[in-house]
Amino acid sequence: MTPDDLQSRILHRDGLMLVIDKPAGLPVHAGPGGGPNLEALFDGLRFGLPAPPALAHRLDRDTSGCLVLGRHRKALAKLGRLFQEGRVGKTYWAVLVGEPPEERGTIDRPLKKVSRKGGGWRMTVADDGQPSVTDYELLGRADGLSWVAFHPRTGRTHQIRVHAAHLGCPLLGDPQYAGDKARPGASLHLHSRGIVLPLYPKRDPIAVTAPVPAHMLGALTACGFTGDT
Repeated sequence: MTPDDLQSRILHRDGLMLVIDKPAGLPVHAGPGGGPNLEALFDGLRFGLPAPPALAHRLDRDTSGCLVLGRHRKALAKLGRLFQEGRVGKTYWAVLVGEPPEERGTIDRPLKKVSRKGGGWRMTVADDGQPSVTDYELLGRADGLSWVAFHPRTGRTHQIRVHAAHLGCPLLGDPQYAGDKARPGASLHLHSRGIVLPLYPKRDPIAVTAPVPAHMLGALTACGFTGDT
């Protein structure tokens, strides 16, 4: 990806923030081994300001969609408070293997990071974990798959992925939590579809929607999605 490519993925821009359509498969920041990442391209998003924008939150490497950047220090502080106070409305679309037990519901299960033998880590449901709450709504189904909208109230690492697996219907393409329902070769089907931020006290909240990524379009269409509206 080039700086021009990233500019073409801007969904919203104002004096305080940018919202970009993050592509799946590209990490937001460099890991221990370096490599391509979104932050390396932020200098091309200054638009006249003295410093590049910075991340107001995170999306996993293989998650696509709405990603919020603060354009300067005060903006980042304001955005950080909104996220910390749970005032940001978040909608994720996912394709699951199987379907939830009910058409709509709430998953209220604490999550904890645990180390794995041989190195690495994973998140797991644990009574001594951090409070984690996700609302969900079934939007469509077909051929053993389901299209679900998730609305996380908290922002734990891998929250939607672990909560979906806890329901018995892991995300399609999830290499870590799908267990015996894994479908080798599939990309992770998780997309930050929309975000709503009450950023300006005297204005309506800013609502931003990200288009469906190409790798999810086939499964979503099979489940009843008829196109971006």
